Amino acid sequence: MTARALLEKYFAGNKEALAIVYQHSRKVADKALAIARTASLDADLPFIEEAALLHDIGVSRVHAPKLHCFGSSPYICHGIIGRDILQAEGLPRHALVCERHIGVGLTAADVTGQKLPLPARDMSPATVNERIIALADLFFSKKLGELEQEKSIDQVRGELLKFGPEKVAIFDGWLSDFPF
Repeated sequence: MTARALLEKYFAGNKEALAIVYQHSRKVADKALAIARTASLDADLPFIEEAALLHDIGVSRVHAPKLHCFGSSPYICHGIIGRDILQAEGLPRHALVCERHIGVGLTAADVTGQKLPLPARDMSPATVNERIIALADLFFSKKLGELEQEKSIDQVRGELLKFGPEKVAIFDGWLSDFPF
C-alpha cells in the first residue's frame, strides 16, 4: 500500500484533514529529500520519502479542530498514535519516525517535567533518516494559510527556544550535520 493510500485509509471520510496533512507531509518529504541529497549522506531516499509522508498519520485520531480532526486524544499524542498505526500496518521503521519526530525529540525528562500524556521514555530521532525527517518537519506548519510557507532558520530557533536552549542546540547540531 502506498503512503497516500495509508493516509486515505486512516483519514477515511475526512477530506479536509487529509488535504492539510498530505500537503504538509509532501512539503516535509520534499525538504527531507533535498537535505539528504545536498548533505551527500548515505541516506535511504525511498524510506525518507515514505516515512515523511506518513509521519503525521496519527493526527487522524487526535482532537485538533483547526485541522478538522475530532478524535479523543490530545494533539501531542499524534506521534505515539502514528507509531501504533504504522506498527500495526507492518512498518516498524516508519512507526519510529512517527514517535520520534516531535520537535527535535522528546526525552523522558521532557515528558515528566511537562506532565505530557505520553510514556516517560526517550522519543528522540535516533538514526540519520529520522533526524533528517524531524529537521525538515520543523520548517513547515499545518496551520491553514501557512501550509506553503517555509520557516526561516531563525523562526525555527525562536519556536524551539520556548522549550529550552538545549532544543536549539540540538537543532543547530543537525544544521551542522546536514548542511543544505
